Amino acid sequence: MCKQHNKNLYLRPMNKIDSFVADGFTQYLPGQSIDCVIIGYNEHGLNVLTLNWKEFDMWALPGGFIHNKEDMDQAAIRILKERTGLELAFLKQFYTFGNYNRRDFEEFLKQFEPKELKFQPFINWMKQRFISTGYLALVDMKKCNPTPDFLTESCDWKPINNLPKLLFDHQHIIEKALEQIRIQINYLPIGLSLLPEKFTMKDLQKLYESILQKELDRGNFQKKILKLGFLDRLEKQLSGRAHKAPYLYKFNETKYDYLLKKGIGFIS
Repeated sequence: MCKQHNKNLYLRPMNKIDSFVADGFTQYLPGQSIDCVIIGYNEHGLNVLTLNWKEFDMWALPGGFIHNKEDMDQAAIRILKERTGLELAFLKQFYTFGNYNRRDFEEFLKQFEPKELKFQPFINWMKQRFISTGYLALVDMKKCNPTPDFLTESCDWKPINNLPKLLFDHQHIIEKALEQIRIQINYLPIGLSLLPEKFTMKDLQKLYESILQKELDRGNFQKKILKLGFLDRLEKQLSGRAHKAPYLYKFNETKYDYLLKKGIGFIS
């Protein structure tokens, strides 16, 4: 539902939002958009970065449009920075979303209740069919400080298993991103990207279980991971009684990168 003050959206002095709606959209390619799925992890499981739009009670992925003279990969990096403040050097393109009815724009349009004809070109531009390219990144949540842009009320991590209602087909985009992670789980730097520098074997196993959505046998998991040799065990254990305190590990990045390039599986 719209918040009550939405009705005054087109009656107030021109601001950044109004400027974009007035003519700012003309600098972008029509019919093409980008949506970013930024995945983080904490002790409660996987999280995804979402935006809550100003003026409207709508949650969405960080997304935007491509400049007329801009490479798509550059656009993805720029959009993420503009929408969330996060500067990532690399985002992985994972899928193109082109279903004819992927955007319920008539329902979306009800949120705006346009009052002035000068905004009609923007409405017509947005009404056209849009094909969206999904980009994916795995990040350490503790090292990120997402900040909302001028279109956004808040920029928050949401548990993947408890997401709010999302705009258009953004729920499907997240599901497809997770599907791609599971397919490529043996070839992505999942642990290095999502875990802190020091972690326990249990932490690593819980991460993989969160992604695969199933329990893994503790003994088999530990045996296989240690045999691959991409972890360095630290001398200092976690605090506690010596015989119960688990060892801490960190990634040997040289060995880890080598295994990823060779395509040697960690999980089967």
